Amino acid sequence: MPNKYLFYISQNYSFEILRPLQEAIRVRGDECAWFVEGSHVNQEYFHDNEVRLNTITDAIKYNPQAVFVPGNVVPNFIPGIKVQVFHGLEWKKKGHFRIRGYFDLYCTHGEITTSRFNQLACQHGYFHVAETGWPKLDPLFQVPPFELDTQLPVVLFAPTFSPNLTCAVACFEEIKKLVDTGEYYWLVKFHPKMAPEWIELYRSIKADNYQIVDTDSALPLLKRADILLSDTSSMIGEFLLLDKFAVTYKNADPGDYLIDVQTPEALKDALARARTAPADLFKRIKANNQRLHPYCDGQSSNRVLDAVNQLCEKPAKLRKKKPLNLLRTIELRKKLSYWKL
Repeated sequence: MPNKYLFYISQNYSFEILRPLQEAIRVRGDECAWFVEGSHVNQEYFHDNEVRLNTITDAIKYNPQAVFVPGNVVPNFIPGIKVQVFHGLEWKKKGHFRIRGYFDLYCTHGEITTSRFNQLACQHGYFHVAETGWPKLDPLFQVPPFELDTQLPVVLFAPTFSPNLTCAVACFEEIKKLVDTGEYYWLVKFHPKMAPEWIELYRSIKADNYQIVDTDSALPLLKRADILLSDTSSMIGEFLLLDKFAVTYKNADPGDYLIDVQTPEALKDALARARTAPADLFKRIKANNQRLHPYCDGQSSNRVLDAVNQLCEKPAKLRKKKPLNLLRTIELRKKLSYWKL
């Protein structure tokens, strides 16, 4: 009998993360299905050949061997081991290392996150850690670039949504000025949780060298851009893996591999520096990539599946049982309107 896996999603970014995993599952002759929690997922993003389970009852009856989650929560009343695959590489964000008691296995991306989660596994005693790489990045080096007819250097502006981290608010006027210079072509990709009022403000910018792109996959944008402008977005790590340069505004923990600025007025010179591709900065980017995500073989999805199957077949002993999370379980049951025991 084929193995069955469930994708539990609540945001549009989940498609890009889980589809490489779906492809690897199908190559192995196994099955997978999707369950959507809440109303933030655009159902039009589903492909015709993707299996959707419409109710939580359907998800439970599906009886998956494992449930893959790029978000932070998953009901414990769905069968199968719960696997955290993460929704980004940005380990600097508040909450990245928060242990909520939902997961049996954390699939980490590289030494930076693996070392910390191994420490947390020893501390909590009820979950496993496997360094696998991130499924989303399996097609990163093969995907074709976003089609764009321009000879200008391309800047991808991709701010995060967190009010205390986003540069969208502080940098709007300066970006508007930079667009008006015509020196760069600007692609803008917003996080799905970005405040609508700020999206609308950026939509007010009208220029031949500027467009906002609404897509379920940012990888083609990363491939096409010459420079990334961001803040503390998880997209920074993905972009750097392409051996390109990122300009950041007040990054939460600016490493020496970033061109970080503290004022919007400094963006112009920072972008100019990125265009020169300084050799010393390039070396630091390469070193950081090895610690963040050293896997460029397109096999992270297979490593995730191997880790899951090994855990299912020969579960290693743990010191403690996973917490019941009674209050959170009740909240999820209420949200999903599911009260069966």
